[in-house]
Amino acid sequence: MTEFFESVKDFFTGFVYDGGLVIVRALAFALLGLVVLKIVRMIVRRVTLKSRLDNAAATFVISIITVVLYVALVIVVVSALGISTAGIIAAFSAIALAIALALQDSLASLANGVIIIFTKPFKKGDVIMIDGREGTVQDIRLFNTKILTFNNEEVIIPNSDILSQTLVNENNMPLRRVELPFYISYSADAVAVRAEIMRLLASCDNVLGNPAPAICFDTFGEGTVKCTIYAWAAVGSYNSAKNDVKEIIYSTLRKLGAEPSARRLTVDIDPKEGKDE
Repeated sequence: MTEFFESVKDFFTGFVYDGGLVIVRALAFALLGLVVLKIVRMIVRRVTLKSRLDNAAATFVISIITVVLYVALVIVVVSALGISTAGIIAAFSAIALAIALALQDSLASLANGVIIIFTKPFKKGDVIMIDGREGTVQDIRLFNTKILTFNNEEVIIPNSDILSQTLVNENNMPLRRVELPFYISYSADAVAVRAEIMRLLASCDNVLGNPAPAICFDTFGEGTVKCTIYAWAAVGSYNSAKNDVKEIIYSTLRKLGAEPSARRLTVDIDPKEGKDE
């Protein structure tokens, strides 16, 4: 029995002298660090979600802080084991450099995603146009943005392309102006056409009375007069208002016989094509 206790004593004595306390201390630091990391994440999550940051920005902040805390915890545990942290930091730097070189485009999209999230040139639900592609914003991610076109097509656009292209946000302002050109013949009664269109616009529910709509005579062609209607509508009613204005133009020109002939309209739009005929 005495020999057994002596062997146990010798084991723990050797364990202590061979660095066992160092290992225990490192494990203690690791466990304590994980607990602290979890508490800090909970605090950061509560603070960010209660702030004015949207979900994407809050998630990004939490992810960055989590990565930094994990890296710091690894360095602390390695230091507790008695290993030089200089080599660890150099290794992290080399790995980070290699990843940055291999993922240049992805990192550019990530950086632009951060800019989009915090500067908010558009938000989820906005109707935007990017490089001729128009649709409703479905999701804003760190690397890309998803929009749904009016043809029900899902388009994924890299964030690096979004900030490098001309971006039109059709929802930033409460009102939008409908601008539609139309043509009348020289024989038409322009005053009657104008009066009839203005009367119908005044009774259109989707067209606003303030700012008031207007009709301008733009250019005088070889056989037609080009006019343009300017009418204002709420953002949510823009497409309906545009269709209403088109119907008003068509019905008025048909009613008053003001529509130009196909021959004259072709000449007015494309003089070269008219001369070739």
